[in-house]
Amino acid sequence: MDKNTITGFLLITVIIVVFALLNRPNQEMIEKQRRYNDSIAQIEKAKAESETAIQEVNSLLSDSIKTTLDSSAVIRDAYGDFSVAALGKEEFITLENSVLKLTFTNKGARIYAAELKDYRRHDSLPLILFQGSEANMGFTLITNNNRILNTANLFFEVLLPIEKDTLGNQILVFRLKTTGEGYMDVVYTLPPDNYMFSFSIKANKMSNVMPAGTNFLEMQWTTRLRQQEKGRQFESRYSNIQYKYLSDDVEKLSESKNDSKQITNKLKWIAFKDQFFSNVLIAEDAFTSSFLESKVEPEDSPYLKSYRADMTIPFDPTGKTSTNFRMYLGPNKFNILASYDKGVAKEEKLQLHKLIPLGWGIFGWINRYMIIPMFNFFSKYIGNYGIIILLMTIIIKIIIFPMTYKSYTSSAKMRVLKPEIDEIYNKIPPEKAMERQKAVMDLYSKVGVSPMSGCLPALLQIPILFAMFSFFPASIELRQESFLWAKDLSTYDSIISWNAYIPIISKYFGNHLSLFCLLMTISSIISTKLTMTTTPTTNQPGGNLMKWMMYLMPVMFMFIFNNYSAALSYYYLLSTLITIIQTFIIRSMVDEKKLLAQLHAKRNQKQPAKKKSSWIERMEKMQREQQKALKNKR
Repeated sequence: MDKNTITGFLLITVIIVVFALLNRPNQEMIEKQRRYNDSIAQIEKAKAESETAIQEVNSLLSDSIKTTLDSSAVIRDAYGDFSVAALGKEEFITLENSVLKLTFTNKGARIYAAELKDYRRHDSLPLILFQGSEANMGFTLITNNNRILNTANLFFEVLLPIEKDTLGNQILVFRLKTTGEGYMDVVYTLPPDNYMFSFSIKANKMSNVMPAGTNFLEMQWTTRLRQQEKGRQFESRYSNIQYKYLSDDVEKLSESKNDSKQITNKLKWIAFKDQFFSNVLIAEDAFTSSFLESKVEPEDSPYLKSYRADMTIPFDPTGKTSTNFRMYLGPNKFNILASYDKGVAKEEKLQLHKLIPLGWGIFGWINRYMIIPMFNFFSKYIGNYGIIILLMTIIIKIIIFPMTYKSYTSSAKMRVLKPEIDEIYNKIPPEKAMERQKAVMDLYSKVGVSPMSGCLPALLQIPILFAMFSFFPASIELRQESFLWAKDLSTYDSIISWNAYIPIISKYFGNHLSLFCLLMTISSIISTKLTMTTTPTTNQPGGNLMKWMMYLMPVMFMFIFNNYSAALSYYYLLSTLITIIQTFIIRSMVDEKKLLAQLHAKRNQKQPAKKKSSWIERMEKMQREQQKALKNKR
């Protein structure tokens, strides 16, 4: 019996009861009836009133039944064999393990809400990935009378009690019934202590209620991504849709603008990702075709992005095979994501760890095989992440110290040769720039100094700096971890903030001032000043411009890093301070007078002919070409 039929019968009952109460005789009427019980006129009057009332009730009863029957006919026509699931009462069922709390609804047999029990929002409220209409998932069903339905709008029956297998997995079954024997089950299996769970779709005797030859379903999945972190701009920058091809790499849609893509190749998984958490839908076989769409929400919205994915999935109406999925609702934590590939054949690896933006090429390699293992090692024994970053910085600076030392000694050699270089510049006029350069190169060659030897060590440090640039903003371990004045190392540490919008400043700098970023900028300016005093300079054109550019760079970086994580600014601050200390130590170790004497002694020695470096050869070639061009002009 459907909802409208029940409502009709209840309405009839209410009408009869109300009518009876309204027409119940009171004591005065009883006495009056007793006095006139022999009156024929009164009897006829009561008879007429009774007949009128019966006619009214019959009329109401007829209209209610007619409305109920009409509604049932409309539902049968609209929903076909699924009409029994068109109406119902929404029910909620909760499954939870040690890390995940999932609330399900029988309307659509979908997840109604998902909460991560070990994490909180930036404002200390429970971290709920989605709830209610913020997320939806459904499958398009086509009936044998060509009606198009979506399971998100149908009511499933919950098969209770919730089962538990020998491994401790909780099993929840939703059943979509038809008017006949056919039905479709959606089965969720939640394991203990895991962010990943499975669900499957299995039909039974549904061939008669669906068009002949049906072997696939269209699946729809939507989510409005909540803002979970303090820094909206930064969180949005790391939020996007990512997807993995069945036998290929991971790709993504744009983070900064509205984007969409129609994909005809098979996909293994699709992820709705934000900075630190992801909703990942994984197909056991593959999504045969997909349409993905990401839209940026307005700045004043509590949501960052709106995600949509429409996929085609295999489906067997006979029930011989089921369509299976896995779903990951959890943190973007490298160790957890990488664990799902342990003991798995290479071609079957999910590569979920690629959801974490560790950098491309060598930068990602450094993070994965050097920085993360070091970070995890210290995390086992030290609970303060500020101390861990300090130790990591010291170790990295020790590792690259030989390169730093070589870079400094190379600069020292060029610095002690500065008087001779200045003499060359004074002898040769500026219009003979190539001749000047050749004379300087000849001097370097005679004393055994290579200008590039000071640059290469610095260049070799760049991959580490860029690797850390990717590592810290993506490290969920730093989320809501405090150090000194910074309450959360994963976001900016504002000591001053304001609400007023200031053009350019608010857009690129933000409405706050990060103290770690400010200290990093000051230390960088000091380091630049120190470097300028230890690096030889000549009266070359553009020298002053280069000098000011060196001082301007830290200020430019301040605009960039003010919105970045406090941990990143803290690391660069430590790295710069250690570099300053190393510079003073190396300076005390190098005797420049002794170094100059060694260079002169080397120049006076007869050296076997050496093959010129390619750089010097190019310089000489350029000089010859310039001289030739001058002769042709004459």
